[in-house]
Amino acid sequence: MARLTAALLQWYEKNGRELPWRGTRDPYAIWLSEVILQQTRVEQGRDYWQRFMERFPNVESLAAATEDEVLKLWQGLGYYSRARNLHAAAKQIVEQGAFPTTYDGLRALRGVGGYTAAAIASLAFDVPVAVVDGNVFRVLARYYGIDTPIDTTQGKREFQALAQELLPPKRAADFNQAIMDFGAMMCTPTSPRCDLCPVSTTCAALRHNEVSRFPIKSRKTAVAERRFSYVYIRHEGRVAFHRRPAGNIWQGLWEPLLVEDNTLPPFPGSLTLLRSAVRHVLTHRVLIADFYILECDEPPTLPDDYQWVPEDHLDTLAVPRLVERLLTAVNH
Repeated sequence: MARLTAALLQWYEKNGRELPWRGTRDPYAIWLSEVILQQTRVEQGRDYWQRFMERFPNVESLAAATEDEVLKLWQGLGYYSRARNLHAAAKQIVEQGAFPTTYDGLRALRGVGGYTAAAIASLAFDVPVAVVDGNVFRVLARYYGIDTPIDTTQGKREFQALAQELLPPKRAADFNQAIMDFGAMMCTPTSPRCDLCPVSTTCAALRHNEVSRFPIKSRKTAVAERRFSYVYIRHEGRVAFHRRPAGNIWQGLWEPLLVEDNTLPPFPGSLTLLRSAVRHVLTHRVLIADFYILECDEPPTLPDDYQWVPEDHLDTLAVPRLVERLLTAVNH
């Protein structure tokens, strides 16, 4: 067994995180945790996982839910395609009659990539396949001093092969959890705890004083800026909302009238600016939004897909975080 493998397993036995999904082999519970944690901190994800397990305790109940119910429960986590894929995959599993037990079977589910399939396969079914996520990239790149960029096809293959080589076949679940926990708790992106690291004497990055250099990426994604104006239109106790279409951010979520680039048309009634230049950061773009409220005696002409929703029913709609901030501004 490689020195790194043995050290990580020994460290994990004493220091591994206690997480609610760690005490089960239920593939549904494990799958749900992995999807939630893809873009979410463990502290926040734990609460969402518990709420989902209470509301939808098995794959059948999730499959039977409406998309609106799933999106509403997901609200606040962001990256809503994860929730839509989760719902679609649950329907796939129910149609198949059972949860897939192989890596390839899991990989065929909607929204399940290589990392998630490997995690479920190893943790639920003891399939000896290594996981490679951000934590794994970082630990291996630093320990071995690997210069190959992790965001290239060559890098992904190289790190996957190395992780698989280090994986002890009979302890796949323990090793996968060990290296992920080690990356999250010890070999962190900033301020890693090198002074307490059990493999510090054999770490290439530390030996050459280059810990902050690894892992290496080949490119940076440009961040675009978009300007939004949201107009909360109120008429006789109802508010104009519509569901966002496919092919853009926040697909399937609800929002009031949106005007991009701040070119507001003339409106009948009283238009009031609630907040200006509200900044909302997404992965590859920054939204700058102005919030307005329009009180009108006569309903304005709106695009066909807008609906008049009773104002006291708004809390049943799944909305993006930016619209949540608008609703807070309206109510205060």
